[in-house]
Amino acid sequence: MVAEASISPVYPRRFRSSPERNARIARPLALVAGVREPDPALLDELGRRMLLRDETGAALARAMGRDRADPERVTMRAFHRALEAGGPDDDAPPALREFFAAVTPEPDWVDPDLLERGGRAYRRLGRSRDDVLLGLSLIGGYRYGGPTELLVRTGGLTGAGAMRRLGETQAWGFAVSRPGGMARGGEGWRATLHVRAMHALVADRFERGDRWDSAEHGLPINRSDLAATLGLFNSTAILGCRLLGRHVPRADAAAIMHLWRYIGWLMGVDDDWLFATERDQNAFNHHVLLAQGDVTPNGARLTGALVEGLRDERPGLRGRWRRRRLLSLLRLFLGAEGMRDLGLPVSLPWIVPSQVLRNLVESVVVARTGRGRRWLAERSDRRVRADLALRFGGERPGPRELPG
Repeated sequence: MVAEASISPVYPRRFRSSPERNARIARPLALVAGVREPDPALLDELGRRMLLRDETGAALARAMGRDRADPERVTMRAFHRALEAGGPDDDAPPALREFFAAVTPEPDWVDPDLLERGGRAYRRLGRSRDDVLLGLSLIGGYRYGGPTELLVRTGGLTGAGAMRRLGETQAWGFAVSRPGGMARGGEGWRATLHVRAMHALVADRFERGDRWDSAEHGLPINRSDLAATLGLFNSTAILGCRLLGRHVPRADAAAIMHLWRYIGWLMGVDDDWLFATERDQNAFNHHVLLAQGDVTPNGARLTGALVEGLRDERPGLRGRWRRRRLLSLLRLFLGAEGMRDLGLPVSLPWIVPSQVLRNLVESVVVARTGRGRRWLAERSDRRVRADLALRFGGERPGPRELPG
């Protein structure tokens, strides 16, 4: 899976700081991925790369922070102009040209037709996809220290802040899966590079300040955490939807993996951690879980902000229903231990049977025809647009409004 690595003792303190707990949490994924014994070289790499940054993005962030009179300074206006044009002018500052040179041209393995199929398949996953990304990927990730500490420091402990962050993630997923979204200069392509640049700016700010303990957490938005995040959008989303009864054909799953492999490449994920198959990604994700630290108080604080924000977003009974529904799904995704980790009431997964039945009908019966598949994608689009209108008060945010 990775090249043979010499074992290094240089890790942040959070690395594998709760081995028994994490092995217990990771056990189901080991069964899915067919992992019999963890790969010590891969675990070592995960620990080491917690102390490595996206150097291409970091160079751009440093250039954006230069003095106004510096001719090599990159302005946000110049960056967005280059995004809109699909690349910078020849006389653009060096850091801007180097950033776009790293993401153009696209790799030889990219198949534009497969990207389009992946986008259509991703949209057809519909509400189950969003349920999984919220409950299993996002809130599930709050069970581990490190990235949660950064999220707290960048805002998100209020209901409004939490829902805006959720909306930004939803808008990005919508952009990358739209027709033509991942073509050079397309909406999803631009949004992805914008998110990468914003990640670099946030990381640079915290690295230079005194509010971040790299010896404890690793570098902010480090290369291991970046690769781990990618795994939440591809194979974890597919696996979670299947857990909710949705039939995802192998060809659709392969197309979704291809789509997110290219997105990961644009985001700066290391090439050896860009996986073409679910099995390889799930095996990697298993090692990611083993490499994590223990839960921290900030995990429960972030979770509470999301759960209460989802309730407060809609008035009255509808808001309370959304909260109860989420808690029921979280019981399936996280188990009783996970609910307690995050300070949530341990409820029954009462909503799951109805979701499984609905998903089976949609994915096995409705999706048999081209018309049915189009209807599923269009219905998903309408719901996402409604969510974004609620969270942003109008049109969905474009790349300029998507922070890291």
